[in-house]
Amino acid sequence: MTDLQSIKTRFGIIGNYPALNRALQKAIQVAPTDISVLVMGESGVGKEFIPKIIHGESRRKHQPYIVVNCGAIPEGTIDSELFGHEKGAFTGATSTRKGYFEVADGGTIFLDEVGELPVQTQVRLLRVLESGEFMKVGSSQVQKTNVRIVAATNVNMLNAIHNGRFREDLYYRLNTVQIDMPPLRERKGDVHLLFRKFAIDFAEKYRMPELVLTDDAINYLENYAFPGNIRQLRNLVEQMTVVEQERTVNSVKLAEYIPMQTQLPAVIQKGGGISSTDFNSEREIMYKILFDMRNDLNDLKSLTSELIKNRDNSDFSHHEKNLINRVFTPETQTQNPNSMLYFENQNQYQSPVISKADEDYEDVEDIEIEETKEDSLSLQNNERELIVKALEKHKGRRNKAADELGISQRTLYRKIKQYNLED
Repeated sequence: MTDLQSIKTRFGIIGNYPALNRALQKAIQVAPTDISVLVMGESGVGKEFIPKIIHGESRRKHQPYIVVNCGAIPEGTIDSELFGHEKGAFTGATSTRKGYFEVADGGTIFLDEVGELPVQTQVRLLRVLESGEFMKVGSSQVQKTNVRIVAATNVNMLNAIHNGRFREDLYYRLNTVQIDMPPLRERKGDVHLLFRKFAIDFAEKYRMPELVLTDDAINYLENYAFPGNIRQLRNLVEQMTVVEQERTVNSVKLAEYIPMQTQLPAVIQKGGGISSTDFNSEREIMYKILFDMRNDLNDLKSLTSELIKNRDNSDFSHHEKNLINRVFTPETQTQNPNSMLYFENQNQYQSPVISKADEDYEDVEDIEIEETKEDSLSLQNNERELIVKALEKHKGRRNKAADELGISQRTLYRKIKQYNLED
């Protein structure tokens, strides 16, 4: 059996982290068989090396090896891509086409991001895994294929099954052997090795001197979370190789490229999935808060109406009367949306201004204040009523009515026409 170090050298794999070594060793062990393998790991951890090792160390190594990114193929065409189609099977099918399972007969297919497969395609894939049979799109003829499948995903498959996005029987059929690739944040001892490897590669590619890290920069990298894993580190080194003039890099310079920012809080389930149940709970809490706020506002409106009606009642103390009168002065009324006029063209609320002559609220009593009811909260109706009352009060003099309402005469004329009040 091929030893681990020769595999690392052959495929350019850097690192000595125990979990990485276990993943590579498991790939070497299952390679001579035809067992289906499911590679699990976050995006950017290097899952694509495992199927290459399995194919390269298997009896199929001289047969086709095809990589299919299931997440990059549109749902409407993925069946055609995988299984082929007959001429005329759908609009645009001008000729018969072979699918990947037919082309790769005798070899290996790597289904990357298999968790993104549509459910209908999952049914077809399950049949291939169980019997080696498939049918082209638009055909009734059963074809046989001898293909080994290695799949990979960064999706929490148990959550996907629970939410109905992935078939449980297909999951267990793919997951005969599971290989887990560790994230880079767990491989602290490998970070500097990977940085040096990428620095050498890009220095040669761009014909520039190699980047070198100071001790504090190495410590900075080893304590960085690397949400993008090895792909992020590789892109970082390539960027710095081209952009940086100074070839020695310290932690201050690294912080300009990858600041130690705090991540946004998220509710994470065990296994890395975001719990839809937790989101539902939070949504219910928000709804409850909003409903409580609405009820409180309705109660406040009712209480306000009673206070205005009874502000001269002898049951109130002198201090309470002064407080009520301060609350319901014209200045404070401008902050109460329920006492305001709404004008569409201005997209804002405007408060009716009560003249100084009415400071004693002699005319306020003429305005009927109804009990708060959801079916009577029409801003347009309230607006029309106030305009009518203002015109009646000033005996049709529109300039006086406009001043009373706190709006321009032009706006008042338009509103009169809108509500058919010209008579």
